[in-house]
Amino acid sequence: MPVLRFCLALLAFLLPVSFAHATCDGKAITDEVYNPPFCIPAEPKRIVTLDPLITLGMLIELKAPVVATPYMAITEDEVLNVVKAQKMVDLGNPKEPSLERVAALKPDLIIGSAEAHSTIYEQATKIAPTVLFKHMDWKRYLERLSQVTGREGVANASLEAYDARIAAIRERMKDRKLTVSTVRFAPDRFVVFVDGPDAYAPFAVLHEAGVKRTAYETVTDGTIVKRPDWEELANLDGDVLLYVSASGFESGPDDALEKQVTENPLWQLLPAVQAGRAHRVDRGPWQGFHGISSANRILDDIERYILVDQ
Repeated sequence: MPVLRFCLALLAFLLPVSFAHATCDGKAITDEVYNPPFCIPAEPKRIVTLDPLITLGMLIELKAPVVATPYMAITEDEVLNVVKAQKMVDLGNPKEPSLERVAALKPDLIIGSAEAHSTIYEQATKIAPTVLFKHMDWKRYLERLSQVTGREGVANASLEAYDARIAAIRERMKDRKLTVSTVRFAPDRFVVFVDGPDAYAPFAVLHEAGVKRTAYETVTDGTIVKRPDWEELANLDGDVLLYVSASGFESGPDDALEKQVTENPLWQLLPAVQAGRAHRVDRGPWQGFHGISSANRILDDIERYILVDQ
């Protein structure tokens, strides 16, 4: 009898998965997502993205039919211009998007982040099939988005061109002995996105291009950011220093924040600052990364500031 009960329990566990695959007329999703498995349309026609950053930008690059997204946190003019030109509906705050507006649009697919949107997952699934992706390498994420939206060809072509460019830059970089530091200025704090297995997309691009970061900025665990104080800032001792001034969603106060930091005597002691090799880079691709376009702008900065004397 115990064996029979075990077999029945195992059968009960397996049936929902098998049933989901057997009855799915679209695409069955099982990997790298929140609460699998489930079924989504083979070619969705009305997509809502709850993430106005990397997901929105990649969907635009894939020319996917997005009908709504939160406008808040969109910092790239080129992205916002597309959003407005396509008359996407504004869902408000990306952390608490308006599900009432989503329901009124009758989407056939909702895409979001497992980390940011799991608390509203159950509500969203009552509106449409909802895919919440887990954190992953940005190129892998572009591929996954292309798969769920039926646009694999677009992604493959873009990635091939990117791979060719980054291979050429990596070849130029391999004999360089210098190290590079990066930091984001934020109100009352510093944020350093590190080089490691789970590096945020712009800094994963740096790694792939062969850019060497300092010991402080290199990890082997799942750390994504460090938050140094003024004293710890001395660890940013790279030969080149790239910094972003980002005071918040609005870019207006960024210049004042930069002035406040760069006039501090402790900032002036950093090696790259003293050597005249500290450069402010655009907050758009370095903070609101949104795909191949942003990756290429990161590579532009590598050529402009790191390979400048080659």
